[in-house]
Amino acid sequence: MPKPLIVVTGKNGQLGWELLQLSGRFAGAFDFLFAGREDMDMSEPETIPVFFENIKPDYVINCAAYTAVDKAETDQETAYTVNATAAGMIAKECHRYGCVYLGISTDYVFDGKGTAPYTTGTACDPVNYYGYTKYMGEQLALEHCEQSVIIRTSWVYSSHGHNFVKTMLRLMKERPEIKVVHDQIGSPTYAADLAEVLMQVIESMQHGHAHYGIYHYSNAGAISWYDFALAIKAAAGMQCEVLPIPTAAYPTPAKRPAYSVLDTTAIQADYGIVLKDWKQQLHTCLSHNTINLLN
Repeated sequence: MPKPLIVVTGKNGQLGWELLQLSGRFAGAFDFLFAGREDMDMSEPETIPVFFENIKPDYVINCAAYTAVDKAETDQETAYTVNATAAGMIAKECHRYGCVYLGISTDYVFDGKGTAPYTTGTACDPVNYYGYTKYMGEQLALEHCEQSVIIRTSWVYSSHGHNFVKTMLRLMKERPEIKVVHDQIGSPTYAADLAEVLMQVIESMQHGHAHYGIYHYSNAGAISWYDFALAIKAAAGMQCEVLPIPTAAYPTPAKRPAYSVLDTTAIQADYGIVLKDWKQQLHTCLSHNTINLLN
């Protein structure tokens, strides 16, 4: 009997890369196909049905995304095409071929005005255009494919790609002093942990325990970007001085949420996910990937 096929889009991004590193552990139970722009270009959604005609997956993990949050404010058409239209098209093809769609979304679907962790039932009010495109991607996926799991996450980092941890390490190496906002609160997520969660969800489905809909996942703990920077400094043994500043002192084209902590109760209950501490996972990332992180 052939092994179930998992297609991963966005193979060159943080999460796609972590899934690639993880895939060897699951090679006995699953086949994997890691797809890039050359396989189906999310900015040209008409390429998506062609891909599915030739490849009949059992699961699709859609890691492809337009993630330039500030640029999305002006490059709206591309951001919407990649994050919403293409996500909906992939989900439609999943429905056509009877496979499961797993999509990744963001804490930016909320307005950031909350004071308690956002549940999956909290009404969405995207804080910026990027958040709006991801929200629409969720809606289109759920509309087109009943077998959809959307995982909203926050503050994702890895030793691969562009992220806050790598940026901080670079700046701390280059400068004697940096300033980081102290009044935006959220939860970091190590991409390797998110990759593990996705595989745990798929394994549960293989054993007949499928739950569809929207879920939240991050590492455990709520901190500010300033707190995160201090932890990175300490863990990496950097000498750079880190100074706190308010959001008002660091204007950006796209608004950021003041508070975007996610309530992860549902994914813990339905899929038995155990959250890992954010600081512990930062140390794990740094200890495993020092060379990659500093390049």
